[in-house]
Amino acid sequence: MTETLLLAAILVPCLIVAIVFHEVAHGWMALMLGDPTAKEQRRLSLNPIRHVDPIGTLLVPGALALFGGPIFGWAKPVPVNARRLNNPRFGMMAVAAAGPGTNLVLALIGAVLVGVFAGLAFDAGEALPDWAVTAGGTFILINVFLALFNLLPIPPFDGSHILGGLLPRRYARHWQKAQGLGMVFFIVLIAATWAFPDSGIVENVVLPPVMWAQQVFAGIADAVARGIAG
Repeated sequence: MTETLLLAAILVPCLIVAIVFHEVAHGWMALMLGDPTAKEQRRLSLNPIRHVDPIGTLLVPGALALFGGPIFGWAKPVPVNARRLNNPRFGMMAVAAAGPGTNLVLALIGAVLVGVFAGLAFDAGEALPDWAVTAGGTFILINVFLALFNLLPIPPFDGSHILGGLLPRRYARHWQKAQGLGMVFFIVLIAATWAFPDSGIVENVVLPPVMWAQQVFAGIADAVARGIAG
């Protein structure tokens, strides 16, 4: 029970930071590119309450956890009006990329901090506490997973908006229509993963690059620690 509570105490703050910064990054990028919609609706806030979706953040993940399904969820999307962007085609790509990009920056910051504290601890003749190692690794993993998962080129993920901006205009129009079915795709993905837990639908696509990226950030943390301890 103690280990479960400790894991929850580590996991929940890491998840909140990753999701909130992800969403706020969308809004700030939109603002810089001419769309103040998120600012007008007071969504450029780091207050987690402003980004909680009662269904996606609480009900769906809670129900899936209760019934033993894969844990999925989402925050309340930051509003973006493509028509108010200076360059809607490029703007939507940049806004979409800002979320995953921010998560990768957070993972980098986490790796550097782990390296700094590990190096300082080594200099003091000590080792980082297990909880600190777990917290650092969890923070990096969550941000890497959130970034790469959202880069999947299927609606309603950020990758679908990036792909739409890269497609020739005649195809982009049809792809844009598919965005309206985003929640349908998402629900089908959840149902398929839950119905066929051994299929590895998500794991086989997302897990390999996540593990690779995690190793990269672990290498950065190790290099920083060695630099400080050396």
